[in-house]
Amino acid sequence: MPALASAFQPRSALRERVDAARSSGNAAVLTQVLSGGGGVGKSQLAASYAAEALGDGTDLVLWVPATEVQQVIALYAQAAVQVAAPGAVGINPEDDARAFMAWLATTPRRWLVVLDGIADPSGMDGWWPASRSDGGWVLATTRLQDARITGGGRRRVNVDVYTAAEALAYLQVRLADDDAGHLLDTAAGDLAEALGYLPLALGHAAAYMINEDLNCADYLVRFTDRRRQLDHVLPPTADTEGYGRQVAATLLLSLDAAQRTEPAGLAEPALRLAALLDPAGHPHTLWVTPDICDYLTQHRTRPAETAETTKIPQDPVTPEQARASLRTLHQYALLNVDTRREHRAVRIHALTARAARETTPAADLTTLATTAAGALLRIWPDVDQHHPALAAALRTNTDVLADHAGDHLWQPEANWVLFRAGRSLFESGLTTASTAYCQRVASDAEHFLGPEHPDVLTARGNLAVCYSQAGRTEEAIALEERVLTDSRRVLGPEHPDTLAARANLATSYAEAGRTTASIPLLEQVLADRVRIIGPDHPSTLTTRGNLAASYKQVGRIAEAITLEKQVIMDCTRILGPDHPTTLGAQASLAVSYGEVGRTNEAITIEERVLADSKRTLGPEHPQTLTVAANLAASYSQAGRTKQAIAIEETVVAARERVLGCEHPDTLTARSNLASSYSQAGRTKQAIAIEETVVAARERVLGCEHPDTLTARSNLASSYSQVGRTNEAITIEERVLADSERILGPEHPHTLKAAANLAFSYEQGGRTNEAIAIEERVVAARERVLGSEHPDTLMARSNLAVSYWQAGWRRKPLAILESVLADSERVLGPEHPNTLKARANFATVDRRSRRGRARRTRWRPWR
Repeated sequence: MPALASAFQPRSALRERVDAARSSGNAAVLTQVLSGGGGVGKSQLAASYAAEALGDGTDLVLWVPATEVQQVIALYAQAAVQVAAPGAVGINPEDDARAFMAWLATTPRRWLVVLDGIADPSGMDGWWPASRSDGGWVLATTRLQDARITGGGRRRVNVDVYTAAEALAYLQVRLADDDAGHLLDTAAGDLAEALGYLPLALGHAAAYMINEDLNCADYLVRFTDRRRQLDHVLPPTADTEGYGRQVAATLLLSLDAAQRTEPAGLAEPALRLAALLDPAGHPHTLWVTPDICDYLTQHRTRPAETAETTKIPQDPVTPEQARASLRTLHQYALLNVDTRREHRAVRIHALTARAARETTPAADLTTLATTAAGALLRIWPDVDQHHPALAAALRTNTDVLADHAGDHLWQPEANWVLFRAGRSLFESGLTTASTAYCQRVASDAEHFLGPEHPDVLTARGNLAVCYSQAGRTEEAIALEERVLTDSRRVLGPEHPDTLAARANLATSYAEAGRTTASIPLLEQVLADRVRIIGPDHPSTLTTRGNLAASYKQVGRIAEAITLEKQVIMDCTRILGPDHPTTLGAQASLAVSYGEVGRTNEAITIEERVLADSKRTLGPEHPQTLTVAANLAASYSQAGRTKQAIAIEETVVAARERVLGCEHPDTLTARSNLASSYSQAGRTKQAIAIEETVVAARERVLGCEHPDTLTARSNLASSYSQVGRTNEAITIEERVLADSERILGPEHPHTLKAAANLAFSYEQGGRTNEAIAIEERVVAARERVLGSEHPDTLMARSNLAVSYWQAGWRRKPLAILESVLADSERVLGPEHPNTLKARANFATVDRRSRRGRARRTRWRPWR
């Protein structure tokens, strides 16, 4: 039997499972089968049991290399002669072997038979020892996951790699025993992980380190160097334990047998595909895609045939055969298939994958990469939020594929999976991760394709969208302006991608408060799309909706409503009444109705859209939750605060469940709920939520993201509401300074922050400072938005109240009278802001006769 390896690890948890299987066995058939891939230590574990049996005085310990059944028979026959088994005469090996089997079944002596490396389960039929007493035990090892091995009462014990602790303990003991303890450093854990905790690889690596006097960190650098083959970093000269094979050869030892197993010729191409994906697992559904079936059809290998038969085309590989090839690889321990793991069902050891990649012809890599990319893209759901675990698995598999495939993935259409992974990160709200990912993709695209390739322009456009989400609006604009310039030159001014670049730039202009630049650009894009791709194209409808949103932003609400009604009619006619785009257009119209005081109409639309969205998209689809949040806002505007809170609590719970507690949309929902709590007088609850939202925004988005600034300002508003004015002022001064620096002095968010600070200054008795800020806000809003924009009217009203508080009389009345007239004309007589303007004017007018005024102000942030 083989000697125990240096620094052999007892593997107590694994031995407990073996012992439990043995103690639960039947006295007549006491057989455990240690099953696992190459190099996991099956034979070493069996050898440790054999050594213990010898030490315990077991009468017979027989070690049988069982790769070939004839070898089993020969050793049984030799043993029969040595134990003088009745009927064993040394003439016919098979007869003597059966005599030995009979002796084992009846002898009262204690014995252990180890069948090491069973490769032919059917050939072993009739050659499994049995005992009619408690004295006999059979221990077998195999790479196979085959039900025939566990028939007849035999029990399988799966053997996997070392645990992290066992791997580290092995390195410590192995190096120390060879007076090389100085080679153990802080990189030991990382090294063990890189080796996949595989006992065989750890043994070779430790010997190599000792021979070359390399510490763990230096060896790890060599091991992870893609230019070095496995046989260079785990060479035969490091086989100090006498395994007899190179690591790569050991890992792929059973591949030839798998290739011969039906469906023949598919195991090797299937393994090469799996080797390009995440060792931690990929979805089982990948293997029923046309991409993989076509690849297996084209790369199936068969035994040599006659010249005539080779001309006959091969039958296409079916999804059933593709899945069968996986089962074959699982059976021969080349990978593991466990459909209970769903999205991580197919796993492969990292070293097995590396060995497979290193034996793959370079000419096949492009086809392999494009096949894997196409299959991943094909099973990627349209909406990730319904399948977060699947989306996460697909993203990691895309990352691993890109890492292994390199420039082979930058073929036409193959790189689409890279763009899809970026969108998945973006839609999951992983702002930092999506930005870093898109930066890397854009850099790789330029490296592999050149600076002006259309896919490079796409990658840069995606990166600009990430910058925008991360609050880096000016960087987004700079990049989009560059993309637009390049697209015009490379693709032409009327190419669809050029139009998309112009539309994206217009959106960023709007987000930066540069609405006067956004609107003409969107109007031009809309006209071009109507002319080039037609008025009914989905992209045209999207542009029309975006233009309506920009009109709304500058107070041109009547024009926005007219445009939104047109979008609804077109979407209903072209896409159908239940299409998500149609429902979204209806929701936008409802928001516009709310802004002009037509709250009841807004509620009617939103209630209907919410019901339709639940029915067609599902109750937890992101768009459904957005409509629900809008309905809650309308309920709040109508004074139906309890109903608003009930909806917002449901939205928060759903977004936490679907998106996670720190997704930006979840944090927005919690912030909205806090606002409703505040409106209902539940200020303490509002503050508790807002404090957690601020902390989460800072952690997820960073301290300078616009949403983080909004969260801080909301918290300051609540502090002010409960009399914590000084704390509110401290926060708002910082928010205003950050907004001016990050967004610019005339960005809408900056002006809102200034208005909030002015309110708190006045509340704290600092009226002159409040007036100075509000005069600046009024001037900026008139310049940027126009004198009749709702936000400008709000700022003028706030300034008038501050003038009154400072002792002015005629001027505030004149301003408030003008604001009221403009509000009635622009917003309508029943709009909430008009009602507030009327109340402010009436109050100041009445109080002016009594020498005092009540402060009735608009707090604009929420």
